[in-house]
Amino acid sequence: MTRTIVALALCALAPLVAQAGGLQVLVLDKEGKPVQDAVVALVPSGGGAPRTPLPTRVTITQEKMRFQPPVSVVAVGARGNFVNNDPWTHHVRASPAGALEFNSSAGGFDLLIDGKPDNKPARSAEATFDKAGPVLLGCHLHASMRGHVYVSDTPWAALTGPAGSASFDAVPNGPVFVRVWQADQLIAVPPSQMVLTDAPAKATVQLTVVPRRRRV
Repeated sequence: MTRTIVALALCALAPLVAQAGGLQVLVLDKEGKPVQDAVVALVPSGGGAPRTPLPTRVTITQEKMRFQPPVSVVAVGARGNFVNNDPWTHHVRASPAGALEFNSSAGGFDLLIDGKPDNKPARSAEATFDKAGPVLLGCHLHASMRGHVYVSDTPWAALTGPAGSASFDAVPNGPVFVRVWQADQLIAVPPSQMVLTDAPAKATVQLTVVPRRRRV
């Protein structure tokens, strides 16, 4: 009797398990090398949401004339906390990345943040990322500074790691669109479509550029 109950319970769970599979997306550059810090965004036809939601808050530091992390992925409406760890002032500016970057008509924000005083906490300022899409970060005072925040309109979004891949668990079965964004890929990569089952799946997307190396 006990075995029968266990068997029935497993049968009841089986359809739930089969409704979602895993997907690994590999992003390569024009030369076939893995690309780190590319954004992979999925749009499953079944909707749903990942087990781990996208951040609604992100901290971006300015240190040694760089934005850290250089690329972040957040949900629409996320708050960004900009912390200046440099001893000099930064005038952070943000605008939609692309043809109209840093054009006042395109929107964005400006944050004037004083330098960090000796033996005192760093100064900071906050802003809201209220529109979906890639956001370019810069500094009015230091033209070499560049960073990006990708504001995702889908909860299924992640950055690629050093090996160039981003992994997603429990993606709903059925058709799914795969979008890839990378800061140096100025001409958008067309989204691809695939059909997921309960079996693990893999996909590869190749850029048409070789991204510039980040300063270390």
